[in-house]
Amino acid sequence: MQHRTVHDVMTQGVVTARPDTPFKEVAGLFHRNDITAVPVVDDRDRPLGMVSEADLLRNEAVQPDPAGHSGAARLSPHERARAEAETAGALMTSPAITARPDWSIVEAARVMDREKVKRLPVVDEAGRLVGIVSRSDLLQIFLRHDAAIREEITHDVLGETLWLAPTAVEVTVHDGVVSLTGRVEQKSLIPIVERLCRSVDGVVAVHNALGHTVDDTGLDVGNPSSAA
Repeated sequence: MQHRTVHDVMTQGVVTARPDTPFKEVAGLFHRNDITAVPVVDDRDRPLGMVSEADLLRNEAVQPDPAGHSGAARLSPHERARAEAETAGALMTSPAITARPDWSIVEAARVMDREKVKRLPVVDEAGRLVGIVSRSDLLQIFLRHDAAIREEITHDVLGETLWLAPTAVEVTVHDGVVSLTGRVEQKSLIPIVERLCRSVDGVVAVHNALGHTVDDTGLDVGNPSSAA
């Protein structure tokens, strides 16, 4: 079974800023490159933090609204300092949460979810920036064709991994949803089949209707009387 990695879906040739990049230049980078965030890197291309559109828009929070009321009083001192920042280094959210090129799509998605971030700078063994991966990049695996998913399950999972007879399990895939019907020898094999199918790139869900010939889930191999 082959799983796509962060390297397979990340964007290379990343637009970056330096800590001393001025506010307006950062805004210009967003506009010219049609992006919504940039990594801030040091002189060795190691990510220090991220500046996003939200960080730039924070500047508006300290501006008077049309009615003449100031929003600055509602900000903490730290938030106000960032709202009034003039450079990328002062604007950025740090430290940078990074990924590695060899991470699986699942691993990167879990980090994004845990850290509540929309993108991850990707770094090599030396910590240097080599790419950036976003939520939309990770979702590319769900664009796999149903036929490719079915072929991988039938050939790699059921055939090469579990050594099941070609007629044992019928696999259908529709919009990434896998349906399994048929019969396997041992009942204990059913959750293994389902788990391996769920791990295939592009699978949205697995509907398991497999039957079994022998219920081996209640056997106690350490107690000879259980086999009597």
